[in-house]
Amino acid sequence: MDPLPPITLRLRGRKLAGRLAFTLLLIAAISAGAVAGLLFVYSSDLPQIHALEDYQPNVVTELYADDGQLIGTFALQRRILLSYEQIPPVLKDAIFTAEDQHFEQHWGVDFTRVLGAAWRDLTRPHSRPEGASTLTMQLAGTLFLNRSDVSMRRKIQETLLAIQIERHYTKQQILTMYCNQIYLAHGNYGFEAASEYYFGKTVGQLTLPEAAMLAGLIRGPSYSPIQHAQRAIARRNLVLERMASLGKISEAQAKLASAEPLGLHLEVPRDDLAPYFVEEIRKYLESTYGTEAVHERGLRVYTTLNVAMQRAANQSVRDGLHAYDRRHGWRGHLDNILADHRATLDTYDDDDWHGDIEKGTYLHGLVTAVDSKTATIKIGLYRATLTAPDFSWTGRTSPAQLLKVGDLPMVGIKGLSGTTAKVQLEQDPGPQAALLAIDNTSGEIKAMVGGYDFGESKFNRTIQAERQVGSSFKVYVYTTAIEQGFTPFDTILDAPFTTISGGQPYSPHNYDEKFEGIITLRRALAGSRNVPAVKLTEKIGINNVIDTARRFGLTSPLPPYLPLALGAADLNLLEHTSAFTVFPADGIRVDPHMIRRVTTYDGALLEQAHPAVHDVIPSDVARTMVAMLEEVVQFGTGQGAKALGRPSAGKTGTTNDFTDAWYEGFVPQITAGVWVGYDDKQVSLGKHETGAVAALPIWLEFMQAATTNMPVEDFPNVVPLEKVALTKSIQVDTPDTAPTEEEPSSPPNNQSSPSSTPPRTLAAPPQP
Repeated sequence: MDPLPPITLRLRGRKLAGRLAFTLLLIAAISAGAVAGLLFVYSSDLPQIHALEDYQPNVVTELYADDGQLIGTFALQRRILLSYEQIPPVLKDAIFTAEDQHFEQHWGVDFTRVLGAAWRDLTRPHSRPEGASTLTMQLAGTLFLNRSDVSMRRKIQETLLAIQIERHYTKQQILTMYCNQIYLAHGNYGFEAASEYYFGKTVGQLTLPEAAMLAGLIRGPSYSPIQHAQRAIARRNLVLERMASLGKISEAQAKLASAEPLGLHLEVPRDDLAPYFVEEIRKYLESTYGTEAVHERGLRVYTTLNVAMQRAANQSVRDGLHAYDRRHGWRGHLDNILADHRATLDTYDDDDWHGDIEKGTYLHGLVTAVDSKTATIKIGLYRATLTAPDFSWTGRTSPAQLLKVGDLPMVGIKGLSGTTAKVQLEQDPGPQAALLAIDNTSGEIKAMVGGYDFGESKFNRTIQAERQVGSSFKVYVYTTAIEQGFTPFDTILDAPFTTISGGQPYSPHNYDEKFEGIITLRRALAGSRNVPAVKLTEKIGINNVIDTARRFGLTSPLPPYLPLALGAADLNLLEHTSAFTVFPADGIRVDPHMIRRVTTYDGALLEQAHPAVHDVIPSDVARTMVAMLEEVVQFGTGQGAKALGRPSAGKTGTTNDFTDAWYEGFVPQITAGVWVGYDDKQVSLGKHETGAVAALPIWLEFMQAATTNMPVEDFPNVVPLEKVALTKSIQVDTPDTAPTEEEPSSPPNNQSSPSSTPPRTLAAPPQP
């Protein structure tokens, strides 16, 4: 066959090329149409980025103590906002290096990086796909899309959103939003929250290795320095290596930084310092400003709490309850992890071991070995050896009589040295206790403990519990009498009598079932004599006593019957303690409050504390009552408070069957009230567990710590009754023994009044 002429070949080649070009153009058109169609479909339901104009991420509500220390937070997302100027260069460089080297050059999509990632994915098909998201794409996905979705649709939408964001916002704005939005594990959103959480410092204080670690954490919680320390170090060092290769830092700097440990200094939000206090504020804020404002928009709450006093309150309540429990013997019946197959000795992990373990704490340990002389107890990373002095209070001579391997006893930490702990055997307390401290002049609540353990019981016994207050109610009786013109030196007959109350015969009894005859009012109050208190109430009028109590701020129901004089009414610790501040405050009461001011997250004032001030009683009456209550401490049922070593005054309270024990006491600066009892009102604390025995020691321990840095002051303008008596040449009898509440005595029994007018004697009413 003859070959075709060259011209024919050329014509055929042109036709073939034309057809090929047409085919390619057709394919390109189809592809372009398909892409355009996909873009149209994927962009049709894209979020509108103009929503970023009102960008307000969830931020944390922060609570501050009276000295500015952070004491608690509320948040759905723990986030602290940064401005662009607050982002240090070292952190910017670390973020760009780890996530987006060309952030400042690209327009939302880094095509060089996209092609590189695609090539590596093609050449290494069995390796993990390599991402090429820019910071802007990550921000778009975080704000508007579900980043756990790895579909092509989500990736295209993320790209389109990133391009739109870059068109409408500056690089500085984008980076700022990114640094505030990104999740960095353990509930921390944004770099400021993460920096404070992991290192206890602001981003402006970050070192090179710390900044690199945070940048490495962008990849996800799998690089958590807490849960995966070695992986976090490896990722941090990779960031440092890349920073050096890009010229952000020198090779020497990278080498030195890579050799550094993680250096974590975890600053966990301290909601555990005053959980009952914080919970009361949460309830108030939510009812006032709404749940969204508290948990999403963020508030700044400046409270009245004093950190040192709160720590002292926490410790004294726990120490007091454990002391009570030791007085009542060993109960046993411990949980055992081996008996219920919960874990092995090697695998068991107790929640108590994840909190602060320090001297003074009480927590559960695990018995790993026991013999006739010692027991070995595991407490997290610590080991303790229990010997005879550590459990002598139980009355047992061998730890084998108390414990067995696998038991979970409670122990009190007496000291720590290396990994060795010195402990005392304890047990979970039976009763509960509450403590409240109030500044006398301002009404600010400085410390609040609503129970032994907030984790076990959220019931706040300072506010929610209504309990009988026993003889501590007598202060309202004697205040009413002083207002009516009685003096501490007037006398009353302490002798058996019966009267009618509520239509029924009523015969009050003294605690010791004894009678002292004619005694002064000062002695009757200091010795907490019941019969004189009831007689005095009958003389001055029960309704007048109730009116006085109302002026003191008591809002609980007060039945108009004579047993009310002995505390036969349920009060809460808050109102009772606030009432006692009237005496050292010269007759004035300021409403108790927990908040000084509240602002928005940006600092706009929402509320400022302006507590109501009440003129309750004349100043001379208040001063007389202070002098009488000082004698409760000097000569009466509150003598245990003398160990404070500074002027104080107060009143004990004990109810029938020893179900409630109280001590309300004050120094010139603060007033504190303590209640001890079982939540079940029918359960007795036990015989002799009076206010002086169960409650006063808690008050004393708290006051010893709370007043450490306070000057020792006398009560202003208060003249001790002893000096008044001597000035007026009144004859006194000095008690020979120091009384206790079990056998209460009183101050000297004056035989005449300091005035020229003879003292009054209140005789018993006629017998019915």
